[in-house]
Amino acid sequence: MRLRLSLPQRLLALALTLLVLAGLAVPLATTRVQAQSGDNSRYAAIVVDAGSGEVLFARHADSRRYPASVTKMMTLYLVFEALEKGQVKLDDVITVSPLAASQPPSKLGLAAGQTIRLDDAMRATTVRSANDMAMVLAEHIGGSQAGFAALSTLKAGELGMTQTRYVNPNGLPDSRQLTSARDLAILSRAIMRDYPQYYSYFGIHDWNYQGREYRNTNGLLLGGNGYDGIKTGFTNASGYNLAASAVRNGKRVITIVLGGRSSVSRNAHVAALMDTGFEVERRRAAGERIQVAQTFFEDRGFGLGGSEGGAEGETAVAYASLNGQSAPATATAAATTGTPYTATAALVSRSAPTPAASSGDAVPYQTAAAPTPRPSAARPQAPAPAPTPPARQAPVQRAEASPSRGNLTASLNSGSPAAASTLNRPAPSNASPARAAAPAARDRWAVQVGAFRDATVARNWLTEVQRRFRAQFASSERTVVDAAGWHRSRFVNMTQASAESACEALSARNVTCMVVRPGA
Repeated sequence: MRLRLSLPQRLLALALTLLVLAGLAVPLATTRVQAQSGDNSRYAAIVVDAGSGEVLFARHADSRRYPASVTKMMTLYLVFEALEKGQVKLDDVITVSPLAASQPPSKLGLAAGQTIRLDDAMRATTVRSANDMAMVLAEHIGGSQAGFAALSTLKAGELGMTQTRYVNPNGLPDSRQLTSARDLAILSRAIMRDYPQYYSYFGIHDWNYQGREYRNTNGLLLGGNGYDGIKTGFTNASGYNLAASAVRNGKRVITIVLGGRSSVSRNAHVAALMDTGFEVERRRAAGERIQVAQTFFEDRGFGLGGSEGGAEGETAVAYASLNGQSAPATATAAATTGTPYTATAALVSRSAPTPAASSGDAVPYQTAAAPTPRPSAARPQAPAPAPTPPARQAPVQRAEASPSRGNLTASLNSGSPAAASTLNRPAPSNASPARAAAPAARDRWAVQVGAFRDATVARNWLTEVQRRFRAQFASSERTVVDAAGWHRSRFVNMTQASAESACEALSARNVTCMVVRPGA
C-alpha cells in the first residue's frame, strides 16, 4: 500500500530535501577543489640554467624533502674528490663489509668478504643504484658510515646546500636525512663544474658485470633528446625523485623533481619542465625578452595545480642565480644599500666558486666520458699525489627549514642577520675555541664571515677562516655573537681599513663576508 501525500506534505518534503543537499554541498565542493588541486605535500621542483645559474622555475624549492637514492650524487661527489686528490684509485680493490652486504635492495648482491674494484662499485652505484655498493664506497672513503655521513654533511654546507643533512650514503629511509630541490640543483651543478672528467658516470646507459647486464634506472637518459644524467630515487616516504640534466643547442639545463606520484608521471613532468626551460633559452637566443622565466612556465600550466604540483600556498622564486654572477639588472643585491644579502631574487647558492669563462659556443660544463671498463691490470689511476686524508667530525646539526618566500623581494636568509657562510672542513681537534671579544671591541670594526643556527659550526668556521687567512686576521680576535637564534661568526677589534681589506681578500677567494661598523 503506497502512502499518498497531500500537496502541502509533498512541498514540505521537497523543502527538507533541498536543505539537506545544501548542507552537504559545502564539504562536497571542498573535497572536489582539494582533489583538483593535485595535493601532493612531497612535491618540489626547480629548473636551472647550468651555465649562468639562473633559476628558470621553482616550486617548493627550499622545502625539505627526503632524497632517497639521489643521495648517491653526494656519495659519488666525494669519491670524485678523493680520486682527484689521489687518495684512492679507480683500480682499488675493496672488500665488501658485513654492513655493506646487509643493505636492502636495490643492490649488486655481493657477499661480505667478496671484493670489487672502485670503478665497478661506482658504476653499480650510478647504473644499478646499488645500496650495497654506495656503502662500500662510503666505508672506503670515510672509514665508516658515520664518518662518511659527517663528511657528506660538511661538504653540503661547503657547497651552500643549506637544507641538507646526510646520515647514510645510499638514501635508505631515515627521517634525519633531508635535502631540497634547490640543494640538489647546487650539487648537480657542482659535480659538473668540479669533476667534469667523472660526471659521465651518471650517464652510463648500461653496464655488464660478471656476465649480467644492468640498465640505468633513469628512463629519460635512455630516451636520448640530449639527456646525459644524473640520478633517480624512490622510497615510500620520498615519492619518485629525479635529478636530470640535458644539453641542447649548446645550452645545458638542470631539472630537479621530488615527490613524483609514479616513475611515469615524474619522467613526463621532468620532460615537460625541461622542454619549457629550453624553450625559454631558444626564445632568448632569438632575441625575445623574457625577463621573468617563472611567468613563462606558469603561463604554460606549471605551478599551483600543475601535473605533479602540490597544494601548498608557497610562492616560488621567480628569478635567481646559482652564484650571483649572472642575475639580471633587476636582481641587484641590496648589500650596496646597507641591507646585507637582500635582493629582488634569491640566489640558489651564495658561495659556489665562479666557473671559468667559456667561449660563446662552448656547452656549459662540458663533461668527459666515463672511463671505459678495462681488464683489472689496465685500470687508469688518478695522477695526483695522496695528501693527508680529510678530517672527520660528527654530523653537523642543520638549521631549521626556512619559511616560504612570499614575494620576489626575498631575503636570502629569510630574516637571518647575515647570510650563512659556506662550511668547510671541521676544525682541528686541538684548535682553540673562539675567544670572547674585549668590551672595547664593540666600538671597533669587525668582519662577519657567517651566521649559523649551530654555535659549534660558527666557532669551527671562524677557526677555519683564520687558518686560511692568517695575514688578514693576525691582530684581530674571534667571537661568536648570539642573537635571535643565530650565531654570528665575527673577527673583531679591527680598524676600518683592515676590515675592508680582509673582506676583499675573502671575497676574492669566494668566501662570503661583510664589514660590520662599530656598535652594530
